[in-house]
Amino acid sequence: MTALETSLSYLRLWTSGASDDAWALLDPDVVCVSPAGVLNGRDAVVAFMAPFAAGLVSSELLGAFGDDERALILYDTATAAVASAPAAELHSVVGGRITGIRIVFDRLPFALARGDVVPKPQA
Repeated sequence: MTALETSLSYLRLWTSGASDDAWALLDPDVVCVSPAGVLNGRDAVVAFMAPFAAGLVSSELLGAFGDDERALILYDTATAAVASAPAAELHSVVGGRITGIRIVFDRLPFALARGDVVPKPQA
């Protein structure tokens, strides 16, 4: 499989409820750079991703590009609390396993949903 095929499989699996199959595509020593910090190892990445995956209502692939070693996927997700949570992930893939993830997403919609941040009124 190419990196793009691996990344698309990973996304399809964790967004469709087949999380265990998705996590199997992560290298045991995967390193994930996320807004929450650096996560080292499959167990740390799963602990970060699993609660979000479990609360997912829907997802939509917006774009994907890649070659034999790296893939970039852009997608939007929805949860009961957040109607739109777009994210991008850059994956490094070796031997059909994701060895590196750089994930970018906006944390503000989640902070607003939790009431951690109060939106300022529009002028």
